[in-house]
Amino acid sequence: MAASSTHSSVQAARRLRTTVVFIALTVILLALLVLNVCIGSVPVPVEDLFAILFNSGEVGFADLTMSYKVVWQIRLPRIIAATVLGGGLALSGFLLQTFFNNPIAGPYILGISSGAKLIVAIVMIMGMGQGLVLGSWALILAAFVGAMLSMAFVLAISHRIRSMGILIVAGVMVGYICSAITEFFITFASDQNIANLHNWSVGSFSGIGWNDVSIMVLVVLVASAITFGMAKPISAYQLGESYSQSMGVNIKVFRVLLILLSSLLAATVTAFAGPVSFVGIAVPHLIKSFLKSAKPLIVIPACFLGGAIFCLGCDLIARTIFAPTELSISAVTAVFGAPVVIALMLKRRQGRD
Repeated sequence: MAASSTHSSVQAARRLRTTVVFIALTVILLALLVLNVCIGSVPVPVEDLFAILFNSGEVGFADLTMSYKVVWQIRLPRIIAATVLGGGLALSGFLLQTFFNNPIAGPYILGISSGAKLIVAIVMIMGMGQGLVLGSWALILAAFVGAMLSMAFVLAISHRIRSMGILIVAGVMVGYICSAITEFFITFASDQNIANLHNWSVGSFSGIGWNDVSIMVLVVLVASAITFGMAKPISAYQLGESYSQSMGVNIKVFRVLLILLSSLLAATVTAFAGPVSFVGIAVPHLIKSFLKSAKPLIVIPACFLGGAIFCLGCDLIARTIFAPTELSISAVTAVFGAPVVIALMLKRRQGRD
């Protein structure tokens, strides 16, 4: 009876902790959404938000007309992009960490984002050079091809070298090579519009329109839903391949799905916002630390919320701290994400000692 009571108390404490974490994440997300709408070169008072957001195009006050245009044409698409792409990037990192069974794995560190960036840049430059206007689906496809090429290289290395440390170094080197080639193409592009791709190449949520938003929401939410539906197989896989096979998981199909989903999510982020660093590594680690659990059923939705919060907060800093000069989103995410990765590596080293 005592053991049963203790177990029930522990379970109740875990459920309470999970509930508190999700409530905190939701509150922080809502607060950041409001701050991102209100703060900027054109301040939007909180009391005017309802009139701007829910008035169908005809704001009843002349002094709100400018705010209405700024919110609906510039800030809302950017905010939704940061939310959706941030959540997708965090899930991509979680899937890669599951695949490689290593918390340091991530789309940016392994060079997957850089590979996607390279192919997108080449396709955009060739398309612009021919006077073509590339749609969002074309960019996602190009980014997915680049992500899969980088992933293929990483997998080839992983089969030959069992050391995760060397694999990470190889991924970083691939990232540097891809970034250097991308910068070469952009620097020597003759068209001025192509040269402006530099802002995208370093990571930014600016310039995203409603058409882009609708497509990224569709792709990321479908991929996220599939990921959530795989929560039970992922949970079994975390306990080892033998155990997951005994639970009826087809390992080959499962691993292919992990690769495809993580690459698709990372590719979608890169296609619209360029490479965004450290989110895929830092957020899953922070979420697991807050929840004190690695159960995919609760970690997956929490990772999406955490990624959205991380990118919304970093984007707010990127566009306001030195306004009107805007920082690249990757510069800000690196400032907050890199210390988390360093702490994680030190913790793993201490665990081995």
